[in-house]
Amino acid sequence: MAAEGGGKETNEIKTQFTTREGVYKLLTHSEYSRPNRVPFNSQGSNPVKVSFVNVNDQSGNGDRICFNVGRELYFYIYKGVRKAADLSKPIDKRIYKGTQPTCHDFNPLTATAESVSLLVGFSAGQVQLIDPIKKETSKLFNEERLIDKSRVTCVRWVPGSESLFLVAHSSGSMYLYNVENTCGTTAPHYQLLKQGDNYAVHTCKSKSARNPLLRWTVGEGALNEFAFSPDGKFLACASQDGFLRVFGFDAAELHGTMKSYFGGLLCVCWSPDGRYIVAGGEDDLVTVWSFLDCRVIARGHGHKSWVSVVAFDHCTTSVEDGEQPAEFSGSDEDFHEQIHFEAGRERANSSHSRLSKRNSTESRPVSVTYRFGSVGQDTQLCLWDLTEDILFPHLPLSRTRTHTNVMSATSPTAGGQTVTTVSITAAANPAGPNGKDNVSNSSAGGNPANSLPDALPRSNSLPQAANPGNSIIDSAFMATKFATLSLHDSRKERHEKDHKRNHSMGHISSKSSDKLNQLSSSRTAKGEAAKTLGTTLCPRMEEVPLLEPLVCKKIAHERLTVLIFLEDCLVTACQEGFICTWARPGKVGLLSQNNPANSPSGTVV
Repeated sequence: MAAEGGGKETNEIKTQFTTREGVYKLLTHSEYSRPNRVPFNSQGSNPVKVSFVNVNDQSGNGDRICFNVGRELYFYIYKGVRKAADLSKPIDKRIYKGTQPTCHDFNPLTATAESVSLLVGFSAGQVQLIDPIKKETSKLFNEERLIDKSRVTCVRWVPGSESLFLVAHSSGSMYLYNVENTCGTTAPHYQLLKQGDNYAVHTCKSKSARNPLLRWTVGEGALNEFAFSPDGKFLACASQDGFLRVFGFDAAELHGTMKSYFGGLLCVCWSPDGRYIVAGGEDDLVTVWSFLDCRVIARGHGHKSWVSVVAFDHCTTSVEDGEQPAEFSGSDEDFHEQIHFEAGRERANSSHSRLSKRNSTESRPVSVTYRFGSVGQDTQLCLWDLTEDILFPHLPLSRTRTHTNVMSATSPTAGGQTVTTVSITAAANPAGPNGKDNVSNSSAGGNPANSLPDALPRSNSLPQAANPGNSIIDSAFMATKFATLSLHDSRKERHEKDHKRNHSMGHISSKSSDKLNQLSSSRTAKGEAAKTLGTTLCPRMEEVPLLEPLVCKKIAHERLTVLIFLEDCLVTACQEGFICTWARPGKVGLLSQNNPANSPSGTVV
């Protein structure tokens, strides 16, 4: 399946690869690992993860890197393509007993050269807030494991907040914390705040402010990863039950869902403009989902095993204007949201602003190509291009469809413009998939309609909140002030709600230790998979375009667990504990010019 490097890549580790931009090269002197450079015996340990933050250091070395290997956590100055890594001088190193770090995240808002806020999640369920520059441990959350006893799978600061963070567990629950609040000495009591299709949100009942502020129960089985949209307003969740669920974060409204072709979803990411979501998992595929249309628009096949990480490359997304520039189609609020989102991403400003113009069908569309990458347990790195023939199929191709009605709808936008859009409904089954095509890379699959503007209704999304102005986070704060129920009433109420929820059609209890629940869960999952295949939730393989990777290279001996795109390079890591830097085309000479002789010894993977 690989467009390049297939066939005879067997066991040979690649140190460079070529794309249309040029040659990406592995910088052997910029490798980070444990100081002894010995490959880590990864049997039974948690995945190696990497986090970056920029502290705006005046010296030009503002990047900091954190990574976990087994029971150890390291914090270094990241020199990237500029200078060789000096592993003998970590800024901070921590070794944990009885538990292992599983994930971590820096707060970019509070980071300075003198202090950073780093959240670390652990295999036993705790979350630690540390400052590796000051070498301080500020707080430990869920210390007694009264909130959740299962492994932390993902931890993220809420975008734009200096104090709120979200934590996901393998139990399938997510918790919203405030660093200023304590966790309490007893198990929290919850009150149902919102319930929807296979998800529920509870607030913590307490007479005083305490953590967690909210508990989200999402799907069945582990919640493997979540990701905030670039504007921080939406949350994409990848779950072990195979579902991608996208929520409006403040109102906790389900915006849309997608089902994997097979097995659980392990990873998820957003495009830089927030229009597309890519997910990967146990079906060995990468799946591209349109946020505006709430449907699968493409799948990519190149991996030979589970896909562990997906990430968009904001630096290689290319946008070319048409003959005349298109105006922003949408409300003033949408326009200001776009400007606010772009403020923190100066490098791709021009690309992001023009990406928003692609909605308008009145003027000549711009040419768009999104670049994203994936790494997997097959030790391979794949790079993919999402091109406009996949994103915006041309209408003449839809004439080959036999059971489709094409309707033209004209709707005024909030700005007073009239935008003509095309919607397609299947004649035989309006809720089902579109007619089948013989699909190649250049052919169109799914709806050939252009992405709908924000101001227009979304055809496949679930009903929106009646009053979207009410923030569920605000409700959580209000609930803590007015919680006056007695403990007896609290238990009775919670039991009744749990009883109702556990006997709904789509819900399986999260207590995985119960063998009966496990058995019924597996049966339900198989039944649900059979029901969703061939629908808009999970189109059949021939119903959507199948992408092939631009690059598919074996780059490690052990399974890959990290892929991060930076301005000058991309960073990968494998389970042996080696963090590798790949210089972008034209950036490889910086290291040799600045530091020709300082090369540490050691074996490079």
